[in-house]
Amino acid sequence: MMQNLEEAELCFPQLLNTSCKKHIRPRAEAMFIYVVLSSISLLTVVLNLLVIISISHFRQLHTPTNLLLLSLAVSDFLVGLLLMPFQILLTEPCWLLGDLFCTLCYLINFITICSSAVTMVLISFDRYVAICDPLHYHTKITAKRVKICVYLCWGYSVFYNVFFLYDHLIQPGKYNSCYGECLVNLIGVVDLLFSFIIPISAIIIMYVRVFAVAVSQARAMRSHIRAVTLKRSATVTARKSEMKAARSLGVVVAVFLMCYCPFYCVYLSGNDLVISPSSELLMVSLLILNSCLNPVILAFFYPWFRKSVKLIVTFEILQPHSCGANIM
Repeated sequence: MMQNLEEAELCFPQLLNTSCKKHIRPRAEAMFIYVVLSSISLLTVVLNLLVIISISHFRQLHTPTNLLLLSLAVSDFLVGLLLMPFQILLTEPCWLLGDLFCTLCYLINFITICSSAVTMVLISFDRYVAICDPLHYHTKITAKRVKICVYLCWGYSVFYNVFFLYDHLIQPGKYNSCYGECLVNLIGVVDLLFSFIIPISAIIIMYVRVFAVAVSQARAMRSHIRAVTLKRSATVTARKSEMKAARSLGVVVAVFLMCYCPFYCVYLSGNDLVISPSSELLMVSLLILNSCLNPVILAFFYPWFRKSVKLIVTFEILQPHSCGANIM
């Protein structure tokens, strides 16, 4: 009887000495986690799909900045489609899909998260040039160059994570202490440097510069607003538009930092820090939630997104020549 009870607590009862024990959550807690993560996953997929369709379909939205937002939406879409269901599977008492599938899931998820971080750096650089060097913005930041940067961003994300997960791909389950566990040991000094410290530092430095210049320009415009001619008024309006875009994308960057920093700062605190499973799940969920919040921020700050969503949900995009619609 005692042996049957012990076997029931193992992930693989036939492997008495090497099987992991089941860590079963209370039923109410497990149901709450499933419902919340599933809802966030569905919402993330739908909202980011709307962003992808909007920017891809309407020619008026094919600007360099929006191409970066498109790249961010693709990575966020993949987070909702792949990373969140994977996180739900990790909340199960045992991992039953094998070591190789575990490693591949981590690889795909790390690629999407890495691409989001690098895209945030590109978005920050785009606003940096637009505000700090506006006269040369349209010559420096072109759609062709942005597309190349996006391709390099995804290529870097794939190469970087394949390189760091190479041992896991060759020998799946290398760091598992028992059968029924899905564990990848990637966080280290080099990984923290390239996936967190360098991107976050670059983002903060550029946006501090952006807002310093934006504040000084806003003061200058207020002091000279009565003396401007009609021609200069158009220039002032354009500058205000650039600053509004900088503020809107600044909110996206700020939310990104708030969602990503807790996860990495815990590991910066030291390897000996003990984290409860619930706390780790909360940090990962916060990191994942960022992918759901990005399109919500766009809907709040950008009228073109609201207009394009209206055209999508009413199926007006199926009309001929709808891609040329005026939604700005």
